Amino acid sequence: MKRKKPFESQLIRDRELLTVTIVCDNFREAVKLPLGVDINEWLALNIVAFYKQMRRLYATLEEFCTLTTCPDMKAGRYEYRWVDERTGKRHKMGSSPKYIESVLNWIRTQIYNETIFPKIFGEPFPPNFVDVVKCISRKLFRVYAHIYHSHFRTIVSLKGEAHLNTCFKHFVLFISEYQLVTNKKELAPLQKLINIILEA
Repeated sequence: MKRKKPFESQLIRDRELLTVTIVCDNFREAVKLPLGVDINEWLALNIVAFYKQMRRLYATLEEFCTLTTCPDMKAGRYEYRWVDERTGKRHKMGSSPKYIESVLNWIRTQIYNETIFPKIFGEPFPPNFVDVVKCISRKLFRVYAHIYHSHFRTIVSLKGEAHLNTCFKHFVLFISEYQLVTNKKELAPLQKLINIILEA
């Protein structure tokens, strides 16, 4: 049985595949808050867009990310657990598909809750809005980490690496610009790839 290469060694070998993106305008400028735009409106607009991107990305992998192929929600040696909102306790969610579907459904519930994401322009955002955005960002990052560690070869075989990398680059530059995921331990599964993006 052939052993899978760890992501870090793949990163060195596949740097070209991991850094190819769709030609686009400068994301560093694109993530900056436009003049005169409310920061919460900007965060809301982008987080909703990142959620929709992830929904589409993951939809292409659902037949490959199964109970058999991904019995645990992992990104390499990192395992993710679900935090119960009522008790605050962490517990194992089970398979990656179950975890990811729960994450995406949870995010959907947040963004369609008008007390958190107001639909009418000018309505106030709740005082904890940035905390909600940070939580959503962490959860989206975990899905990206799982995709890169467990399904990058599949993405390449589907010729989707440029799309994945472009989405991830935009996401990383945005969360970096607004300090939405700052815990080094949280970023560790993709830190080398993040460094490539931030140093480019």
